[in-house]
Amino acid sequence: MAEDLPDELLDEAERLTRLARDVPNPEEAAAHRDRRDELLAEHGYTARYREDDDTLVLNPSDWFEDGVARTERMDDLSRAVERSLSGAGADDEWQAVEADNADLVERLGEEHGAVHAANARAFADFMGNHYTRRIEAASGREVKEFLEEYYPRNAWPTAEQKAVIEESLGLLFDAAGCDRPSYR
Repeated sequence: MAEDLPDELLDEAERLTRLARDVPNPEEAAAHRDRRDELLAEHGYTARYREDDDTLVLNPSDWFEDGVARTERMDDLSRAVERSLSGAGADDEWQAVEADNADLVERLGEEHGAVHAANARAFADFMGNHYTRRIEAASGREVKEFLEEYYPRNAWPTAEQKAVIEESLGLLFDAAGCDRPSYR
């Protein structure tokens, strides 16, 4: 992986790419891409989203001339970065994500009770196991997938849990210190 790109920058580039991919508003999507591109340009990198396999590709800017890749400039291919935006990641990454998500679930349970904690745990499982992502990094598409597909089929919620799932997610995103993504 490219050592000249800080992990925080890689995470932010991935987050902004997911947001751009998932928002229905074209202007908002463009704003996310522009912000990502500005951050990467500060480090001499460009981004490309490869839709066919849902991958963020980061390459050094000096590999390109007028937007065209120049193979003779690609001296060290280890400088390129590819990050899948779907599927599970490495086990170490999953463990770190799970630990962070579990902390949020525990805090939510202490503040709001077992029913909300059970819903939060279901969402944490979904985000960690399906996307290897922290709760606060959830996209609107992922929240929608959770509510429409995962939750009814895999969480085995009680009637009480079902009645408050929307509230539980709101409380969970509040505990994470972020806004709940738009998903409708």
